[in-house]
Amino acid sequence: MPVSPPRPHRWPLLKSPDFRLFALGQTASNTGTWMQKVAQDWLALELSHGNGTVLGITTALQFLPLLLLGPYGGVLVDRHSTRRILLASQTAMAVLALIPALLVATGTAHLNALYFLALALGLTMVVEKPALQAFIGESVGADQLVSALAFNSAVLNLARMAGPALAGPLIVLFGPGPAFLANALSYLTVIACLLRMDPRAGHPAPPVPRAKRQVRAGLRYVRDHRDLALTLLLVAVVAAFGMNFQITTALMITHVYRAPPAVFGLGNTALAAGSVIGSLLAAHHPRMPGRRLAAAALAFGTLETACALMPGPVTFLVLLVPTGSALLVFLTAAKARLQLGVGDDIRGRITSLYLLATLGTTPLIAPAVGWLAQSAGPRTALALGGAVSAAAAITVGLLHPRPPGPAEAARPQPAGAYPSHLS
Repeated sequence: MPVSPPRPHRWPLLKSPDFRLFALGQTASNTGTWMQKVAQDWLALELSHGNGTVLGITTALQFLPLLLLGPYGGVLVDRHSTRRILLASQTAMAVLALIPALLVATGTAHLNALYFLALALGLTMVVEKPALQAFIGESVGADQLVSALAFNSAVLNLARMAGPALAGPLIVLFGPGPAFLANALSYLTVIACLLRMDPRAGHPAPPVPRAKRQVRAGLRYVRDHRDLALTLLLVAVVAAFGMNFQITTALMITHVYRAPPAVFGLGNTALAAGSVIGSLLAAHHPRMPGRRLAAAALAFGTLETACALMPGPVTFLVLLVPTGSALLVFLTAAKARLQLGVGDDIRGRITSLYLLATLGTTPLIAPAVGWLAQSAGPRTALALGGAVSAAAAITVGLLHPRPPGPAEAARPQPAGAYPSHLS
């Protein structure tokens, strides 16, 4: 009787002691990061006396460097060791978390300092974000990449659940300063894990030699592959209009429902709970065709619009759970499609374009979302983001090429072509 081959491990990073340690460090670090996000939003509203526009400006400044410099960060990742980039960036981010903790403790915090720190953190993220994604890709084989990305998303979102839940009571009891300090200390765990890991483990890509027009080469690659271009376009629209939860959720809870401070961070916690569920779904569906990708975006946009109609905080928080699930399935599938379709020599640049689409578009829209929420109400801003995301999903779904038939899929493809099984 023939023996069936063993099923691939759903969570490949768990098989390696090095990456079990790294996952632990990531969990601690991202818990601190989400504590700081809540503290930063709270401090911005406190210093501005509840001005939603100021909250939008703070968010925009944090992501503006990714919009302006994101592709250049990808070039640096392709040229240098991702491990060394992560060590340097984690150290810088620890310092940038310690400074606001000291400012709050000494009573010298003000909006200009908050704006400057948000911008400095954004500059660090230009290289840290693509380096982290590329590091995951180098750590596992192509057959395990989707599961690795889903596992990483699960880790991040577990931290996203814990961070706001811890930050809310901490801010109520002691103010935002200790939340910033906790984030600064959390980066030390990642640095320690990276130093203990064997740099020869995994599949590190050889550095790409320095050359002219490397950013243009990455853009041309996307232009020449329609599937990549449509995926990035859909991600950019959904991120710009539909993923402004740091603004809309905060204002829905504080302005619409008038909830107490302890509830302030629960919006992020509900989204994160849904994202953990979504990461499990994504791990079981590693090959999502383009039109199903658009369907996941459509589900997210529809659910987000429904969130704006919820009459009370309980129903609002409950509906945020499936909204987070749909968003995570969409984003994980999009990341996998982009990374599986490119070679190691260009992965950093393509990853930086994904991050540009997800995070770099925020500065363009966040101030307008904050202004709209301030003038027309948070419900309007949240509903508009969902409606635009749904419309973009329908449009891209119609434009997406149909899956190839059996005969077409069996044809040999030219070198560098996007894998037909992902269409």
